[in-house]
Amino acid sequence: MNNDIRKYVLVTGAYWGFTLTDGALRMLVLLHFHGLGYSPFDIALLFLFYEFFGIVTNLIGGWIAARAGLKVTLFAGLALQVIALSALSLFDPAWPAVMGVAYVMALQALSGIAKDLTKLSSKSAVKVVVPDGEHGTLFKWVAVLTGSKNALKGIGFFMGGALLGWLGFAGALIAMASGLAIILLLTVISLPGDLGQASSKVKFSQILSKSADINWLSGARFFLFGSRDIWFVVGLPLFLAVTMGWGHLQVGGYMAAWVIAYGLVQAAAPKLLKRSGGVPGGSLSRRWIVMLILVTLAISVAVQADIAPGLSVVFGLLIFGFVFAVNSAIHSYLVLAYSRSDHVSLNVGFYYMANAGGRLVGTLLSGLMYQWGGLILCLSVSAAFLMASWLLSLALPNVTGELQKS
Repeated sequence: MNNDIRKYVLVTGAYWGFTLTDGALRMLVLLHFHGLGYSPFDIALLFLFYEFFGIVTNLIGGWIAARAGLKVTLFAGLALQVIALSALSLFDPAWPAVMGVAYVMALQALSGIAKDLTKLSSKSAVKVVVPDGEHGTLFKWVAVLTGSKNALKGIGFFMGGALLGWLGFAGALIAMASGLAIILLLTVISLPGDLGQASSKVKFSQILSKSADINWLSGARFFLFGSRDIWFVVGLPLFLAVTMGWGHLQVGGYMAAWVIAYGLVQAAAPKLLKRSGGVPGGSLSRRWIVMLILVTLAISVAVQADIAPGLSVVFGLLIFGFVFAVNSAIHSYLVLAYSRSDHVSLNVGFYYMANAGGRLVGTLLSGLMYQWGGLILCLSVSAAFLMASWLLSLALPNVTGELQKS
């Protein structure tokens, strides 16, 4: 096996292991604190620092990876997640509410840093391994990586709900921390050499993208992922638990199935889009965002008109997931296609900073909108975010066109 490909496989394997714990942790926190009587907005606050520090981490992490290599960011991400999981297991429901929220928010911040360091390492490794100009191969590899990651995150959702019922909150966290520590040890032993360092010294001032294409894409990504998390983070699971009367395992199972299916569609995106000819570009991205807007509005109207609201949400959001997955796969390809190999981690970091920003805003709005107007308001605001994403996508060029690579 080629040495660079071997490195990429090792990085990806570690990322998969991390992803299982990341998905499980989100479901554990959401279901456990809902059971303790926390309001939708209080639950959203628990994820606030997770998303906020993702913004900071992606911005600075890309610069660190370009200077020190992707191994440094990968090992740091895995180690921080082990610490966060272990410390969170010490949470005591008897603590005053303010102290409990602050403690969980701080550890969620640590987990958010860990997640984005690990993700940055894995996503950037694809561009390093695939030769320049092989756009079809690049799209395929990115789609498979992103799709498999999301499928595993979905399994993590189910695992979180199952572990909560089986081992309890603390027991589940300790079990996950132990498994991830083993993955970290194996990765440290097995991953040799350098990966992803820039060929020239990267200045700190270069962390902000100077490519117009990357900037427009990052703006579109902000609103795309904000649109999903407005209903996905708090609104949907509470709708299923409160309005539909589902139990922990059922909620975790549905969320898991949604994300697994979403991941499988992402992985299959190159084949699904083959008929469109060539590789994705700005025009194809815009068409799929329009489809996503129509799906979101249709679900919102069905719920508002009381047309089998439960079924409309459960099945409508499966269709949303399909269309959203293709949109996400196109974006994940474009950020690499618009980038040079030696500075890819900088652009990926900047792009995922925007992604984290959208998730941060979406998370806060998910709690607020659900508390103020239920799932209908969540979906309506989600549609508005998608319209903003479409407008920003108007500036995106096709890959075969004149790219402003950075």
